[in-house]
Amino acid sequence: MTAIRLLLVDDDPLVRAGLSFMMGGADDIEIVGEAADGAEVETLVDRTRPDVVLMDIRMPSVDGLTATERLRGRADAPQVVLLTTFHADEQVLRALRAGAAGFVLKDTPPAQIVDAVRRVAAGDPVLSPTVTRQLMDHAADTAADTRRARARERLSALNDREREVAVAVGRGLSNADIAAELFMSVATVKTHVSRVLAKLDLNNRVQIALLAYDAGLLEEVEEDGH
Repeated sequence: MTAIRLLLVDDDPLVRAGLSFMMGGADDIEIVGEAADGAEVETLVDRTRPDVVLMDIRMPSVDGLTATERLRGRADAPQVVLLTTFHADEQVLRALRAGAAGFVLKDTPPAQIVDAVRRVAAGDPVLSPTVTRQLMDHAADTAADTRRARARERLSALNDREREVAVAVGRGLSNADIAAELFMSVATVKTHVSRVLAKLDLNNRVQIALLAYDAGLLEEVEEDGH
């Protein structure tokens, strides 16, 4: 099995050392580099070609959100998991819109942080219940009507089956769960997810979920009792 190539980015050397020790105990993860600021990330990504970047949000020169936006705008960008000491609605939403595939608190148990890296490398988003709650609150704020209209206009590019898959992704279902619920193979689900990403010009499943929230599709599912 090919090891997951991981780049660590945090301005605190003690945190980097802790993360390195934590990740070093996993046989399937290889730390290919470390950086102390977001300004170093693009150069290190070019040099080390990581699969996943585990990155702090707060850094002195270029913060993790800005670095994520820069990375995700590149071809063949690595997946990004953002690490922080607190949840802040604005930061979570900006991170997800920038294309981050995960958002993990620094006080998360070590095994869960390692698992988050593995899941993101496999193409699955990492959304804690706290983040999910924030997305639902976000969909209900004062700008919801305008955002909902725009999101629904974007989703109109999907056919009915792709729309069903997008909603299922928004509900946090895995490919296997979607396949079972919609009576299709896992391979077909993956094909639909790829088409949704391409049609909507999105980076990952997290952004599909966010668009589904914005469009109010998950509220409709709850009202229908599913």
